[in-house]
Amino acid sequence: MTTEFFYKAKNNFNAAQLCLDNGFYDACANRAYYAALQAALAALADKGIKRDRVEHKWVHADFAGKLIRSRKIYPTKLKSYLPDMQIIRDWADYKSENISRKRASEQLLMAKEMLTLIEKEINR
Repeated sequence: MTTEFFYKAKNNFNAAQLCLDNGFYDACANRAYYAALQAALAALADKGIKRDRVEHKWVHADFAGKLIRSRKIYPTKLKSYLPDMQIIRDWADYKSENISRKRASEQLLMAKEMLTLIEKEINR
């Protein structure tokens, strides 16, 4: 499960990068969020934490609570990344105003940071 979710995370990250490069900022924000979410799922699975259903709030809470606060595996600053990224993703998906290049770039950078740290931990 770890490998499969991380593979999906990398694919979504690459798609987000392509979207950013081609001016599809809303799609970039969406794919970057899903890259981070799937990387978090991979991190949780790597530590034996999984549930039958994937719910965004559960992933956010378990990643922050179990892997950051309790086990101190990841830096504290990551605890707000998923909820913050979901706000931007929701804006991109459900509001009439489009995401700016700057916001899309920030979203992509947060996803990249999560993927980098999670991949390092998984490959230990």
